[in-house]
Amino acid sequence: MTRLSLLRPAIVLGMMSAFACTDSGEMENTRTEADQPEEAPAAEVAGASALLNPNFATADELGALAQLDQPAVDAIVEGRPHLSVAEFDALLREHVADADMDAVYSRLWLPLDLNSSTAEEILLIPGIGDRMLHEFEEYRPYVAMAQFEREMGKYVDDAEVARMAQYVFVQIDLNTATTEEILAIPGIGQRMLHEFEEYRPYAALAEFDREMAKYVDDAEVARMRRYVTIR
Repeated sequence: MTRLSLLRPAIVLGMMSAFACTDSGEMENTRTEADQPEEAPAAEVAGASALLNPNFATADELGALAQLDQPAVDAIVEGRPHLSVAEFDALLREHVADADMDAVYSRLWLPLDLNSSTAEEILLIPGIGDRMLHEFEEYRPYVAMAQFEREMGKYVDDAEVARMAQYVFVQIDLNTATTEEILAIPGIGQRMLHEFEEYRPYAALAEFDREMAKYVDDAEVARMRRYVTIR
């Protein structure tokens, strides 16, 4: 099957206003408004189906979803940053009926790590049943999204591969990731791209945490940390 080249969020979610950036608190250094994470458009994948990311979608964008009432919108905004699909799902189910969850997740989704997510989390993706769950898990560990696209293309057409790819990510290697791969992380713009690259090579993820904490608060460091690793 034709291998699909997907548009990855080029910040992004270009992941995440645009999206409301995490407010900086007191860290090692005093940070100004200019030090905050760069704002990005609401869609997790530019040019695809405009999935909203719960860490960045505005209250108005969330409120436009018929299944979300004001308490649900408030809970999503107040709970940021959301770092776990399972925990976000539990929060939503306090406000949304089970029968409406697929409708919500067809518009709103927290990206899922292909290599570490549970079967229960993968099955939350609309349209993913036991058969595709098996295929998602069979090819672990994934080293890049291109691998996921190629393997899933054995079972479904390009349009379905593109749809599924909006829901997942593969962690990038901090020391070898390209500019494009870093910019595909929701919420990462040119300023944070520079900081990611400036401290290479990273000896450990703790070093990444420490260096990024010079520019953004702990919550934002934790959010970015979901997308990176050192191989």
